[in-house]
Amino acid sequence: MSASEPQPANTLDPAQTAQWFSREVQPHESSLRSYLRSMFPSFPDVDDLVQESYVRLIRARATGKVRYARAFLFTTARNAALDFFRRRQVVAIDGVADLAALPVAEDKPDAAEAASRQQELELLAASVRDLPERCRQVLTLRLLYGYSHKQIAAELRISEHTVKAQLAKGMRRCASYFEARGISVARPTQREEQP
Repeated sequence: MSASEPQPANTLDPAQTAQWFSREVQPHESSLRSYLRSMFPSFPDVDDLVQESYVRLIRARATGKVRYARAFLFTTARNAALDFFRRRQVVAIDGVADLAALPVAEDKPDAAEAASRQQELELLAASVRDLPERCRQVLTLRLLYGYSHKQIAAELRISEHTVKAQLAKGMRRCASYFEARGISVARPTQREEQP
């Protein structure tokens, strides 16, 4: 079992967790902080957000839910920031003259729709895993973390032209993966593949 695979909660001890954290999580702290500052420039305290993300990550690891520490960390940090901003969006009832101005809660999907979405996500994850390494890295940084072409080029030490080519290649291969499994997708045009 590799360090990035989930481990059952009963085999985790503090020393293992500390070693795992030092090896798998801590090296990404500076890029996490940069990501959070660029994505959420109005967030009041990035340090609090980083610590909250670490707590959520360690709790999730204890339950065996963490396969890829870096991806889980960045996603957790983004979700923690979004949670913070959602909590701040409070509507003063006295200030609302028209009830139609209140935000409407979205209908939750039924079980069939939720299962369908889960299957689609699993298929998407499989299509991304099937990509060549460089293509997968570029696509993940762009779509999951929202990096710009310039940021991806700097992170992976490749040219922006290579980033664009790898993104286009990845999108085409994912579309082909879906079509081979009977799912029709609208293929991006040359213009849509650009930022």
